[in-house]
Amino acid sequence: MGKMIRAVIHTFRIIIVFVGCVLLFYYGMMWVNQEYENYRKYEEPEGAAIKVYKTTDTDQGQWIDRLLLFYQNGE
Repeated sequence: MGKMIRAVIHTFRIIIVFVGCVLLFYYGMMWVNQEYENYRKYEEPEGAAIKVYKTTDTDQGQWIDRLLLFYQNGE
């Protein structure tokens, strides 16, 4: 009988530690999410930034070239 009670208590302690770790991980993830939610990733850059992508006039064959480039590079 004593071994069974010790096993139940040991199991209960493991469950409490597991739940505590899960809660710590959950609230840590919520904190990280809240930090990056306020991050303004689409604001205009400051300083001497230049535009690196310029669109060209649309041609009839250009979309095929871009599609093939997409399939080739996977981007």
